[in-house]
Amino acid sequence: MTHVDCIWVLSLFLSLNLGWTKAQETNNTRPVFHCGGDLVTDSGFVGSEGFPSFYKPNSKCTWRITVPEGTVVMLTFRIFDLEADSQCRYDYLDVYNGHSNLVQKLGRFCGTFRPGALISTTNTMMLEMGSDAETQGRGFVAYFSGAKPYVDDQQFCGGKITKAQGEIKTPNWPDKKYPAATSCSWLITVEPDMVIQVKFDKFFLEADTYCRFDYVAFFNGGEKDDSRLIGRYCGDQAPQPIIASGNVLLVQFVSDSSVTSDGFLAHYTSVPSGSQITAFNSGAGTRSIPQKPAVKPAAPKVPATTIQQPVQTAKYVPPEPTRRPKPVKPTRGRGQGATSQDKRVPVTRPIGKRPVPQNPLCAKACKRDGTIKISFCASEFVITGKVTSLTPGPRGTLHISVSLIKAYKAGQLTISQVGETMSVKLVSQCKKCPLLRRGANYIIMGQVDEDGRGTLEPGAFTAPYKAPHDRLLMNINNQPC
Repeated sequence: MTHVDCIWVLSLFLSLNLGWTKAQETNNTRPVFHCGGDLVTDSGFVGSEGFPSFYKPNSKCTWRITVPEGTVVMLTFRIFDLEADSQCRYDYLDVYNGHSNLVQKLGRFCGTFRPGALISTTNTMMLEMGSDAETQGRGFVAYFSGAKPYVDDQQFCGGKITKAQGEIKTPNWPDKKYPAATSCSWLITVEPDMVIQVKFDKFFLEADTYCRFDYVAFFNGGEKDDSRLIGRYCGDQAPQPIIASGNVLLVQFVSDSSVTSDGFLAHYTSVPSGSQITAFNSGAGTRSIPQKPAVKPAAPKVPATTIQQPVQTAKYVPPEPTRRPKPVKPTRGRGQGATSQDKRVPVTRPIGKRPVPQNPLCAKACKRDGTIKISFCASEFVITGKVTSLTPGPRGTLHISVSLIKAYKAGQLTISQVGETMSVKLVSQCKKCPLLRRGANYIIMGQVDEDGRGTLEPGAFTAPYKAPHDRLLMNINNQPC
């Protein structure tokens, strides 16, 4: 059965067993989704116009959801496929906390990463989908329902906090697991000349590579604005201390309607603004791979380079990569002109051997191995994305940051989210092979090390990426290796 057939069968099953609202109709063969509509019901499905066919170009559709009074709207996506863009500029789905685009926006989404559960604070929600003239996808299908807001006199789930220090914890902590379909928001405000620091004592949330289902998110200021997002976290690895940029911090915890876990306990303190604090949050993204805690202590130096290197790249992006390889040339003749600068060039400290062939692999001819199908099957990860930075690393390696367009295979690759942008960190064993250019889009295939970083050998498959390649990669992905 093909991928499209699976979608049709799923859609038909949902329509026959769960019914449809006024934004959909059912003919004798399959459900029909319309462009927008008013959905006034306890629960139902909402989908892009014509799903599972490709949605129309140059269209704008608005759906207004209303569930019974006394409940809140919970929206969970089943299928999601919109044209990918790091900033969702072309095709997008906006979700609002009410029936207007003037209220709080719960998020803007595109690509093929299925968003996590979205929960309103009232009994209304609005979805607004827009598309441009080019490159359409299958669209989306989501299930919405009216859920009771979590209320328990014995627990405190969210609220406004103005104390200089305190704690935040998930409902039911520590007696039992947090409930499903829950949303808690804490607005912490301290004195104007202070900043807020949060440290986790315990942390156990449902693990997911992209933290789509259960997560805790931190925002600078008092609004859920992706431009102010500090980070979103899940899994069983406690995040490093979170440090706000000011005296107001918004903390949001969300659980979907399925798997739950023990939850978390965190303490916050207020620290004088300008004091010396080691901030870990600037590069933090999802923390979702359970195996990491057991690996990190064995090689503590590796994470330090992977965290610190990308932070400094912005300070010396174009010049440094071209200047550093040049001093390697004098190492061919050690006895010629032993100036102080020449003596520094070999740098025997990293490997203690001859500096010229720092990695034997780099001496090979720079050409990729295998065909696109063979490389796809042999690689642990296959992604498309835009190269945002290239930074020289130790022993002739190259650290690469990639803004993700789409992941066809991810494996244990760590994918971080900052705002609406998904990104990955890769390490190339050789600076000049495979050849990548900053600002260009590529198909990239490779392996994953024990710390969740993608690694590229000289023969790794890379190629310039264009939109038509997506169909080719999807076809390969749907075939057995």
